[in-house]
Amino acid sequence: MRILMVSMNSIHFVRWTQQLKDSGHEVFWFDILDGGRAEGLPWVYQITGWKQKFPNFKGRYFLKKRVPFLYKKLSFLFENNTEKVFEKVLHDVKPDMVHSVVMYISCVPILNVMQKHDTLTWIYSSWGSDLYYFKNIHTYKQDILRVLPRVNHLITDCKRDISIAKKLGFKGQVLGTFPGGGGFDYKETNKYIKPVSKRSTILVKGSQGRSGRAIEVIKALELIKEELKGYQIIVFGADKEVENYITRKGISTKILLKVLSRSNFLPHDAILKLMGEAMIYIGNSNSDGMPNTLLEAIAQGVFPIQSNPGGASSEVIIHGENGFLIENCNDLEEIKKLIIKAISNSELMEKAFEINQNNIKPKFERTLIKKQVLNAYSKVLKN
Repeated sequence: MRILMVSMNSIHFVRWTQQLKDSGHEVFWFDILDGGRAEGLPWVYQITGWKQKFPNFKGRYFLKKRVPFLYKKLSFLFENNTEKVFEKVLHDVKPDMVHSVVMYISCVPILNVMQKHDTLTWIYSSWGSDLYYFKNIHTYKQDILRVLPRVNHLITDCKRDISIAKKLGFKGQVLGTFPGGGGFDYKETNKYIKPVSKRSTILVKGSQGRSGRAIEVIKALELIKEELKGYQIIVFGADKEVENYITRKGISTKILLKVLSRSNFLPHDAILKLMGEAMIYIGNSNSDGMPNTLLEAIAQGVFPIQSNPGGASSEVIIHGENGFLIENCNDLEEIKKLIIKAISNSELMEKAFEINQNNIKPKFERTLIKKQVLNAYSKVLKN
């Protein structure tokens, strides 16, 4: 089977596609943002370098950076039309199926072409806030309502999005719910897992921006500085807004806090090592699907305190058993109480560790998920 993947270049896309290696399928990739080759996919036929009409034109970057509104207006002079290029790709590749990853990046720009080729099988992978957040914004919702009736098959990263997709017009076949980057290989990361009794770090995901709510977590931590004596707080992947807040408010002088900036690349292996040494992981946002970071934290033995937008996180966390759910991501009092409850209950920590290691973690093991994913593609072939 010839599979044409449509996606931007990202670590999760690469990991997902690696599951198709040696599967017997021919895999092609149309790099929808033309961001450059994916070094982790040397066996995939990669369609890149298609966007710029004049790739050596030196003034293009200057225009795009200094006068973006003008560049956007004149972009037709510098850039090839995505629909025309994609239609030529379909003609050249002749795929048995097209698999788009993420709605706005990889479905909407090729919708008109896919409607013309209405007998061509189309799979859509919903990730993160794809449906949950953007269905509430009129212009985006209109695109969702146009795309979903054309899509033949759906893959989600959480069960919540299946019902949302159906309400918004999806009438095709659901192929399954899997982590965005496929399963996790535990062979290398198990060595980082420390016993619960040896952990004293509180790890905070430092996302802010549109959906992240790390600053609310930091504010909650400020409120309990006395209770946190003896604990090291590490804010990793910190956005500039989060860094600025910590500096402006002098948080590091009130609690033992270390910031690992998003702008200073932290290798994935280093993050997993941090998780293996952390007692509590806190992830807080107003919108997400099933966070890969949450699943990695659970696998590394951390006690998770995680926001629960639309009930997605409750698919893996039973509140008060193997973690805590934040129901209101802006409620400092709720977040504060959950942190105090966690650090004062070592028995709960031990119990959660056992549940997560024995019951939750095995469900997301790489080999198991890969088998399920390949079975999902086989279902499409049979149809």
